[in-house]
Amino acid sequence: MSKTTAIILSAGQGLRMGGNIPKQYLEVAGSPVIVRTTALFQACKLIEEIILVVDRNNMNFVKELMGKHPTNKLRAIVPGGQERSHSVSRGLKQVSGDSSLVVVHDGVRPFFTLELLERVIKEAGVKGAAIPGVPLKDTIKVCDQTGLVLATPAREKLWSIQTPQAFRKDWLLEAYRLVSEEGLVATDDAGLLEKLGKPVYVVMGEYENIKLTTSEDLLLGEAILRRRQKSCE
Repeated sequence: MSKTTAIILSAGQGLRMGGNIPKQYLEVAGSPVIVRTTALFQACKLIEEIILVVDRNNMNFVKELMGKHPTNKLRAIVPGGQERSHSVSRGLKQVSGDSSLVVVHDGVRPFFTLELLERVIKEAGVKGAAIPGVPLKDTIKVCDQTGLVLATPAREKLWSIQTPQAFRKDWLLEAYRLVSEEGLVATDDAGLLEKLGKPVYVVMGEYENIKLTTSEDLLLGEAILRRRQKSCE
C-alpha cells in the first residue's frame, strides 16, 4: 500500500519576527511552534511518515527537542538549503519509495486543523494536486514602484493560498528536476506544477491557518488557541 509523506519546512531564520530565536522554536501557549506543527501530522491518520527540514546550525537542537516529544512517524531530520526550493528538494530525497503523495507544509503554520489536512490529502489523491486557500476579504490593487494604481483585479477570483499542499510524488519530483536543470522558479510548490501544465485544485482553507511572520502573529496565535480551548470546555 502506498504512503503519504509530510515534508515540514522549518529551516528559515524568521528575521521579520525579531529577536535571536528562529520563530519555529518560539513557544506558543507553552509549546514550541515546530512541536505543535509536527504533532498535528503525527495525529493525522492519513500521514504515514514525516520529514523535518531544519536549519543546519540547529540540527542537534531539533533532535534533542523532538526526543522530548517523540513521534513514531518521524523518518528523518535533514538540513535545509539556502532557498525554500533547496529545502524541499532535500526533503524529497528522504521520501520513501512506496510513497505516492507528498504533503509540503510551512513549519510556522501550527494552527491548521486535522480536518483541513485530511481534506487536502483526499483531494490530491483524486486529482493529483490540492492546495488550501481562502477567498480574499480585501480589495487588491496592482501598483507600480511609485504607488500608482495600475489595475484592480476582480476580488471574487482571488484566493489567499496556504499550506499544507499535497501532490502526487511523481509530479513533484518532475517539477524539482526542472528546478535543478532549468532553474524553474515559483513562490510555492503549486506554482511549479502550474508551470508544468499540471492541474492544481484549491480546497477551502481556514482563516485561522496563519503563518507566523511577525510578533503580532504570536499574539493572534495564542488567541486562536484560547478560543479553541474554550469551545472544547
